Order: sequence, then C-alpha cells, then structure tokens
Amino acid sequence: MKILVLSNMYPSPAHKTFGIFVKNQVEALKEAGHEVEVIGITNPLTGKKNVISKYLRWITETKMKLIFSGRKYDVIHAHYVFPTGLLALLFKKITGKPFVVTAHGGDIDRMAKKNPKIRQWTEKILQEASHVVAVGEALYQEINEDYQISKDKLSIINMGVNRDVFKAYPKKKIRRELQIPDGVEPVVFVGNIIREKGLSELVEAFKTVKEKRPQVELYLIGASRNQAYREELNQLMGTGVHFIEPLPQKELAKWMSAAEVFVLPSHIEGFGLVAVEAMSCHTPVIGTEVGGLRYLLRDGSGVLVPAQQSARLAEAIITVLENDDLKQQLIEKGEQKASENDEKKMIAKLERIYQQIS
Repeated sequence: MKILVLSNMYPSPAHKTFGIFVKNQVEALKEAGHEVEVIGITNPLTGKKNVISKYLRWITETKMKLIFSGRKYDVIHAHYVFPTGLLALLFKKITGKPFVVTAHGGDIDRMAKKNPKIRQWTEKILQEASHVVAVGEALYQEINEDYQISKDKLSIINMGVNRDVFKAYPKKKIRRELQIPDGVEPVVFVGNIIREKGLSELVEAFKTVKEKRPQVELYLIGASRNQAYREELNQLMGTGVHFIEPLPQKELAKWMSAAEVFVLPSHIEGFGLVAVEAMSCHTPVIGTEVGGLRYLLRDGSGVLVPAQQSARLAEAIITVLENDDLKQQLIEKGEQKASENDEKKMIAKLERIYQQIS
C-alpha cells in the first residue's frame, strides 16, 4: 500500500527526538511492507519568524506533492488534527483519496480551544476524515462526545512501544555504564523541559524526597524548548538534580532501566507513551491523573497522583522507593501493559483501518 504521512513534527539529524513517535510508526509501516513517504516539519524552533518560515515551506512542499503525484497514494495519514489535517483534507477534496487523522492530545486539549475558528476547523477535519485515531481513551471519549464523531469511524491506537529497543537492562551493570555512582537511587523523567510536563512540581517534590532519602538523584532528560522556563527551573533546584540533553532511544532505554522509578507528572497527556516505554524497561512508573495516564496507569500498572500537587508526588515517590513488594507488583503489571501496547500490535490495527477505507 502507498501511504503519504503528513506531520507537523518529524525528527531530523539536528533534532533527533522531535516527533520521534511519528517516525517510529513510519519505520514500522515500512517494515510491514508498505511504501511510505513523509512530508513533515523537522524544525522545532519557536518564534514568529521561525514558525511562519517552516510552515510556509511545509505547506508549499505538500501542495507540490499534491499537484504532481497526489493521486498515486492509497491513503493519506495526518498526525495532529489541526493544522496537519487541513492538508489531508485538501488531498481528499482534490484527489478523492481517503485520509486518516491521528489526534495526539494537544490538538484537542489545547489547539482546538485557542479560538472558535480553530475549533471549527478541528470539527470539520474530524468529520471529513475517513477514520479518526485517538492515542488514548480519554481523547477517544472527548472526540466521540464533544465532536460527535461516531464510534464506527473512531479507534484507540497509540503509537506503540518498540520492545526491541525498550527492553530491560540489568540495573547494576547499566548504572556503571552510565556512570551513576554506587548507592545512588536514580529517579528519571523523559520529555520536553516545559512547564506542562509538571517539572516545577517534580523538582519541589524531589526536595522532600531528598531530605528523607539523601541517596536519591533526579535525572531530567529532554530538550529545553523554553530557555526562560529552564532558568526558572534552575532557580527552583536544590542539589542532586541533573539535566541531560535529548538522547537516542536506545540510550533512553538504558536510563529507564537504570531508574529506580520513572516519573511523568504532566498537567495534560494524550496517552503517555514514554510511561509504557519505561514499563517495557521493567521500571515502576508514577504519573498524574490526567488524560490517557488515568487509564494507562490504573489497575496497578502504575501509581497515580493528582496533577500539580508536589506533596502528593513526593509521597508517592517515597512510597515506591521504600516498598520492594510494591515495586515488583508495578514491574509485573507494567510488563503486561507494555506487551498489550507492543508497536507491532498497533501497526496491525492501523493496517486494518487502511484496508477498510481504501
């Protein structure tokens, strides 16, 4: 099958983690035997001049593809409802080709709420799509109920975890490789260094944890997209907090395996794939009761705490660190959850949708 993927986030050699989850899905589709082309924005830089420039270039490239070879594709797959879905809708109007749109969370939770016009476009794209994919259960319910998208054209399919990459390494051995000193209990976060990821609360919580367990160290791994916020975090930090620049996924798997506990304290989260990746590395996960995390971590797969409450977060981290039986339970339940969300299973679901609509 010939598939054109459109995305406003896609990695490049200079920005290897920008939209890496989209690239992972593209590579998995290729491995499954499909012919996949991508038109994506590979520049994560913000600022009015950067945003205008990169979006104009992306739109122009997409229009040229539409004019010269738009009819050769069997299906168009857009990641993020607005603005990417607009380009997929243009393909449909001109070529009649079906399109799938994947809602990742921010497009519904933030973008669609910016103003009535964007909300209107979001609704139009969802209605015109041949099929809508939501990456999490909460997102699925919101699209079904608030946008009146029927369940027969709506599916829950997250981006899936590559279990060949995200696998457990022996903790002692991998800590030595990563030069984590003996006796240290690593607490790890992976994601963009932005306020919405709950890092202010995590840093405050860590101070409390550190007072009770001096051997704990906090490792924040990700891109600092907002330098002003990074400086704010620097002011909040006490001792024992380490910033690490974005890493390749194989290296992330090592850090996740090395962690005593993985923490994802987001304010909003469409699904929380990074939490499943940590589970796949056999590390207990603590997350906030928001978006897809509410469903992902229920039933003992992780520990849930209220968002933006550093005291509750600190309490949860201490509880997990001090309870070996709880750790083992979380590891076992997490392994089951990781297996359920194996990338190969998600790709099979996506292939069935492509077949149905084409």
